[in-house]
Amino acid sequence: MPWFLYLLECRNGAYYAGITNNLESRFAAHLSGKGARYTRANPPIRILASKGYPDRSSASSAEVQLKKRKREQKLSFFESDTN
Repeated sequence: MPWFLYLLECRNGAYYAGITNNLESRFAAHLSGKGARYTRANPPIRILASKGYPDRSSASSAEVQLKKRKREQKLSFFESDTN
C-alpha cells in the first residue's frame, strides 16, 4: 500500500505537512478535529498537494525534507521527481 506526503492549507494561512496511507480518511480526520494537535487549533481549508511513496519510510524521509524548506519552496517540492 502506498504512502502519501501531503500539504494542507489551514485557516490561519499556515501550511501543515504530514504522511498517511489513506489521504481521504486522514483529511477527514483533520477536518473533524481528530487529526493532529496543530490542525485541531488551526483547521485545514484544503489539500494543496500530495505525492505518493512506496512505503512509510520513504514518505517520512520526504516529510523531513519538505519541512526543512521555506514556505515559498514547499509547493515546488511536489513538482520535483527527485524527492
